[in-house]
Amino acid sequence: MAVFVALGAFLMTLAGGWTAQRVTDRRHLVLGLAGGLMLGVVGLDLLPEALHAAGGQVFGVPAALLLFVAGFLLAHLVERLLAARRVSHGADEHEHRAPEVGLAAAAAMVGHSAMDGIAIGAALQVGGGMGAAVALAVIAHDFADGFNTYTITSLYGNARRKAVTMLVADATAPVLGAASTLAFTIPEQLLGGYLGLFGGVLLYLAAAEILPEAHHVHPARSTLLCTVAGAALIWLLVGLSG
Repeated sequence: MAVFVALGAFLMTLAGGWTAQRVTDRRHLVLGLAGGLMLGVVGLDLLPEALHAAGGQVFGVPAALLLFVAGFLLAHLVERLLAARRVSHGADEHEHRAPEVGLAAAAAMVGHSAMDGIAIGAALQVGGGMGAAVALAVIAHDFADGFNTYTITSLYGNARRKAVTMLVADATAPVLGAASTLAFTIPEQLLGGYLGLFGGVLLYLAAAEILPEAHHVHPARSTLLCTVAGAALIWLLVGLSG
């Protein structure tokens, strides 16, 4: 049953990536929407779940929030190191983004999608009502995951073939994650910590890369509206699945 439900996430992820490919003539709007979707996913979906699952505090601060900050700093550190390496080879860091950053971010999205599949399987083990709620939430926001996975990979200069490969991997991950729950489950605290760390990485990419790029060439009001719409859409999906 879990694998069958995860197939819905597979199809929605592909649909999101397909949409990102088809609107290349409105790239600034795509990036604006992707930034809003990522902001909404982090603030309204990942962080609340991470705080609930991780539990515990470290020197008065929730462990999930510490990992969230660590994820943000880790993404910043990796990008700076890669940019410095490119500059040392004669490239302009502002004109040539490191493709490795895009691939790493997409790989993190794949890992997140695998966790989505595991969440579906674990929830179905708890009960039908819980499984249905989690499945609805996962399938709904996997459209945004597919959209973001393709956008992030291609934004950093990777070829379309690599972007499609990462999209397919992201679509397949929930199915494999759901299937894995037939053999084992991940401790809730570990899952919460991962979500906090991943949320920090996503927020960095949205705030430091995707949104500035969206407004770089076309600082239009429509781009800003797309960003707001993306965050509002995630809020709606979270509310409907809650």
